[in-house]
Amino acid sequence: MDTMQMMKSMSTDSMPMGMSMDMSAMQDCIQAMNACSTAATMCSAADMAMGGDMATCAAMCSNMASMADTGMRMMMRPMGMTMDTMSTMLMACVAMGKACAEECRKHADMDEMCRYCAMACDEMVAKCEAMMASMSA
Repeated sequence: MDTMQMMKSMSTDSMPMGMSMDMSAMQDCIQAMNACSTAATMCSAADMAMGGDMATCAAMCSNMASMADTGMRMMMRPMGMTMDTMSTMLMACVAMGKACAEECRKHADMDEMCRYCAMACDEMVAKCEAMMASMSA
């Protein structure tokens, strides 16, 4: 199943009564969350291989991957969304994305995966913020 094709064909009529958002912004956000989850998972694995000095980064990356995955799953069930819950999830992803990117930047010169993860987090933060801007009650 091509999820992105499904998102493109989804209309705002499938949103709960009184809630709407730009489907293109949602698609961009889902893609950014997917890339962030993948990069954070790879960064966490690389951090674990480097030993105890990277424990904080590894844990933050694992948390970021989990949050991004949860955000994606929520967006794939639009009838279960409410404005409050989706806004809260997006704000949490933004906060975690900023914290994870900051931590990864501390190690970006040591590990290429940290650099990639920081960039993916930054992109996800931007897409989540754009999606929040597109939402209306």
